[in-house]
This record gives sequence, structure tokens and C-alpha cells, in this order.
Amino acid sequence: MLLKRHGPGIETRPVHNAAGFGHLQPESVAVMRWLTQRKVEYVLVGAVGSEIRGDTAARGPVAIVPAPYGRNLERLSQALNSVHARRRGVREAENLAIKMTAEKLASPQRWTLRCGVHDIDIEGRTKGLPRYQELLYEAGSFELEPGLKVEVASPEDLEHYEHVKRTGFAPEIRITRQARDRSETHTES
Repeated sequence: MLLKRHGPGIETRPVHNAAGFGHLQPESVAVMRWLTQRKVEYVLVGAVGSEIRGDTAARGPVAIVPAPYGRNLERLSQALNSVHARRRGVREAENLAIKMTAEKLASPQRWTLRCGVHDIDIEGRTKGLPRYQELLYEAGSFELEPGLKVEVASPEDLEHYEHVKRTGFAPEIRITRQARDRSETHTES
């Protein structure tokens, strides 16, 4: 019997972080390494992105916005299925098995998943938040260890995604102008 070809699982091996990244959790680095090995294109958002940008107190799962094209979403869904991703619940008993597909990943839904002991959040296309291309344009590239380069969203975009995680909706941005004093606008002739 032929077995389906499975890529590497999420392997937490010793991390040799580049200078300045010693504070990163080995589990987070393992997830990013695994995504890179599976050739998944993404921009990192969330707590780990903040951690990479210098917030050493930030803690949380690896949260990504995947590139929205079909082949990439297919690679991501195959990777998640190969490590038996489950929906993450509050208690271990609430972690429900799920079969991921590219169609599910293309939806606006936010997926909070657990792959063994590793947590990963896949951000959907939430209205009001920057899309993948906008994130990528503003993102910074960081080499966390030899051969592991990641794109991390800008500080402003990280803040927007944190707001959505906290509140469930995108921040509303309004531009208001204050009326100038009438005496300044009126000139005598």
C-alpha cells in the first residue's frame, strides 16, 4: 500500500537564534521553521511578530496571514493535515479534529489551531484589516536563525491585528478636522 507523501512534522530541535532573538520561544521558532520547510508564504502577525520586533514580554501563538493564492493555501492545508491540526479550545478535551482545505483557509474566518504541542493562528480576510499584499509591502524581513527568514508585519499592522484578537472586529479609523476659529478665516478688506 502506498502512503501519501508527508512532509516533515513540527520538530522542536535546539534553536540557534541569531543575535538579538534569544528571547524567542523554541516552539514558535519550530512552527516558523516548519512553515518554511513546507514552502508556505506568509506574513507574521500577533504576539510572536511583536516579540521579534522587540517586545520581549509578548507571548502567544504563531499568528500568520498566508499568501492568498491557491497553491500556497493548498500547501498550508496539506501541512496542517499532516500534523493533525485540531481546533484549539480552552480545555484539551475541546480540541476538535478538523480537516483543513484551501477553501476553508481562504474564508474570512480566523482559525485557532493546535498541532501537537504547537499553537498556530491563521488569520482570515477580515474586513478593515490589511490584506496580505499590503502587509507584505510594509513588513520587515528578519533572519531568526541560519536559513530561517520571516516577514513580520509593521508595528501598526501588528497593533491592528492585536485589536481584532481582543475585540473581534477591525478598528475604525476616522479622520476629523477641527473647524478653525471664524476670526482667523475672515479677513477684512
